[in-house]
Amino acid sequence: ERAQNAPLWAGKKLFSLPGSKTSWSVTGHMTYDVAVVGGGIVGLASARELILRHPTLSFILLEKEKDLAIHQSGHNSGVIHSGIYYTPGSLKARLCGKGATMAYEYLDKKGLPYKRCGKLIVAVEREEIPRLKALYERGQKNNVRDLTMIDAKGIREREPYCRGLMALDSPYTGIVDWRLVSLAYGKDFQEAGGTVVTEYEASDMAMVKESPAGITDGMKYPIAIRDSKGTEVRCRYVLTCGGLYSDRLAQISGCSPDPRIIPFRGDYLVLKPEKHYLVRGNIYPVPDPRFPFLGVHFTPRMDGSVWLGPNAVLAFKREGYKLYDFDARDFGDALSFRGLQKLVMNNLVYGVGEMYRGVFIGAQVKILKKFIPELSLSDVLRGPAGVRAQALDRDGNLVDDFVFDVGVGDVGSRVLHVRNAPSPAATSSLAIAEMVADEVERRFSL
Repeated sequence: ERAQNAPLWAGKKLFSLPGSKTSWSVTGHMTYDVAVVGGGIVGLASARELILRHPTLSFILLEKEKDLAIHQSGHNSGVIHSGIYYTPGSLKARLCGKGATMAYEYLDKKGLPYKRCGKLIVAVEREEIPRLKALYERGQKNNVRDLTMIDAKGIREREPYCRGLMALDSPYTGIVDWRLVSLAYGKDFQEAGGTVVTEYEASDMAMVKESPAGITDGMKYPIAIRDSKGTEVRCRYVLTCGGLYSDRLAQISGCSPDPRIIPFRGDYLVLKPEKHYLVRGNIYPVPDPRFPFLGVHFTPRMDGSVWLGPNAVLAFKREGYKLYDFDARDFGDALSFRGLQKLVMNNLVYGVGEMYRGVFIGAQVKILKKFIPELSLSDVLRGPAGVRAQALDRDGNLVDDFVFDVGVGDVGSRVLHVRNAPSPAATSSLAIAEMVADEVERRFSL
């Protein structure tokens, strides 16, 4: 048993963000009103919102990596989405529109860099035009700002090297470094009095039978979150925002493992610097409802580079950014899941094509040339990759909307899980945080 005066965080890193006014000693207390598990953009935004609403409560954020926001939050296309694609009335549609507005306001307030470079969704084949028009109607229902239909001449005016028959023009779409934004949320959280601890991988959540040594107010902090090294944090309530591990965090709290998280890696190509002039803003294809993913697109970045892609292939490791990254448990869990088996069988040709284009980049360039004919294989290099946490049900259906879940039992009833936060979660992060905070307040009577 831990001695009463022993430092709780001996051997642990209490994280202090650059420029933060807050620093932490290694003797921080071990009891908190709310623990947030997961230091990605959704966890950081939610922790920030909660502490700003409840400054008298104590909050801790636990992150398993050495740094914050290094997985999905730091491996994405960097787009500020406007909300065109999503089913009207869905959480995605509502949260994206509101979240984009909140994101731009936050970026302006904090002086964080971004570019409102716009986006074209381009029809290059006549059979795509009805789908494009339907997408325009959907965007109108979702109240997307300044969305217009343009013809081939309008496409050339916006993107001189792009060719298409018709396009949706969304000037409200922008780009930003979402990891930089995530760290700003973390700084806000710390400066409001929150504690951030990195290198703390939650491996168990359980009810405790007695109060910690030195605590005199009984079982006020009944939940223990333990890591693999035996370090323990006690709290009243838990919020998990685990991204690629959201299903496993749910399981260790006694909640359902479904929906299951299946990792899909997306490999990007990058334009050589001398060819950056080919692309001004985001250029996207018209989504094909026959296929589960959006398709390759052109994405300018804040550092001036231009990414092309991504494809979508099964990752053999939940955080496997390289082609040969492999984890036996992750791979076994994925292959044994009935939902993935059904998804593969229903999309076998598409999946084989994605793998082929991932290996032979000339096949990827061939698709991209439909939009920018001047592009050639010699203009591109292999680029970075990201891994998407795709929630999947047992029937092989992609879970396309946000999913929040509270379990049952002594532990589960005190834990709120963000089970699925797909794109546009970064764009929607501040709006998601408001909804999560509302739900925490409602469920736990903060």
